[in-house]
Amino acid sequence: MNERFDAIDLRLLDSLQSDDSLSNQDLAARVAVSPATCLRRVKRLLDSRVVERRVALLSPDKLGAGLSAILEITLDRQGAEHLDAFEARAVEEAAVQQCWRVSPGPDFVLVVQVADMPAYHALTQRLLTQDANVRNIKAFFSVKRAKFDTRIALPHPASQ
Repeated sequence: MNERFDAIDLRLLDSLQSDDSLSNQDLAARVAVSPATCLRRVKRLLDSRVVERRVALLSPDKLGAGLSAILEITLDRQGAEHLDAFEARAVEEAAVQQCWRVSPGPDFVLVVQVADMPAYHALTQRLLTQDANVRNIKAFFSVKRAKFDTRIALPHPASQ
C-alpha cells in the first residue's frame, strides 16, 4: 500500500463506502472533523484515486436486468494481442459488469447482468460464439444473491 491513512482518512473512507450521498456537512459531522477539513481530505482522496469514482447502486430486478451470470472464458490462443482483443470487446459490452483476467484456469471471468435468457443468448452470440478464438465457455447462473457488497475492508490507521 503506497498511501498512508490516518484515522480520519479511514473514517471518511468507511463513511463514503456506506453512503456517498451525504453532504459535506453531514459527512464532517459523522467523522468528527470540520467541514473544511472534510472537504480538503475528500478532495485529496479523489485526486489521488483512492476513491476511484462515486456512483449509485441500482436494483437490477427493478430495472428488468434480473439474470446474473458468471462466465469462465478460455481462449485457444493466449498471446498478448489475443487476450487484449478479447478484453477490449468484453469491456465494451454494457451487460458485462466485471471482466477479470485470471490465472490459472480460464483466461477470463466475466460477471454479466442481463434481462433474461434471450438477452443472455444474444450476448453470447455477439461476444463469444462469433469469436473463433473462444475455445470454452462455462456459465454459472445465479439462483439467489446471498450477499452483494462493494465495500473494501480498510486497514488499521497508520501509526503516527
